[in-house]
Amino acid sequence: MVDRGILLSYIKYGDNDAILHCFTENAGFQSFFMRGIYSPKNKKKAYLTPMTELYFTISDFHKKYNIQTISKIEKVKTLENYEDIRVSSILFFVAEFLHQVLKTELVNTQIYTNIKVFLHQLENQNYQAHYAFLVEYLRSQGVAPLCREEKFLDPESGFFSESICHHLFDEQVSEYWKKMISNEEIYDVKIKNSMKEDFLDSVLVYYSCHFPEFKIPKSLDVLRQIFSE
Repeated sequence: MVDRGILLSYIKYGDNDAILHCFTENAGFQSFFMRGIYSPKNKKKAYLTPMTELYFTISDFHKKYNIQTISKIEKVKTLENYEDIRVSSILFFVAEFLHQVLKTELVNTQIYTNIKVFLHQLENQNYQAHYAFLVEYLRSQGVAPLCREEKFLDPESGFFSESICHHLFDEQVSEYWKKMISNEEIYDVKIKNSMKEDFLDSVLVYYSCHFPEFKIPKSLDVLRQIFSE
């Protein structure tokens, strides 16, 4: 059977093998055992980069780990600007984020399509694409804020109010939230450089309120460092 999916993370097993964690088009979140990917002659270990879209040839079942085994992988497409450190830092961050929130996700073609749109935006040098993608994921899960006339977003309730409820959700940050959730072309919304860090922090706070087991991605520090230079 052949499927395709987005590589989110992987763990090297032994000298030559690996366990891949992916979000697939036809089966949702899946873990696969891959034999020999780290063997000296295997050139495809270069495919093991976060957010790479791959074709998988799925063969038998690995009895010890109770997961499917991949006999072959092929890259669907390579992002032309992957070696750009800004792009790679965003990809690592989004991959870590998705590995958290998609662990129990079954087949969801809308999420898969949204990921592809995000990758396309990033390939076109939209270095703010991750902000829009994180908000778009909230919309796909039905937990995005409801846009109203009040000035301040309350991250716990998801409603806007006339009084500030959280120090990160001031009038400027709340206004960007309104623009994001009310704009069908969400990737067209641009955030001022001076507001990027505060907005991203507010998004992560919102996730912490609505996804109980959510943890701040460890790659956030690297992302901040890259974009502060």
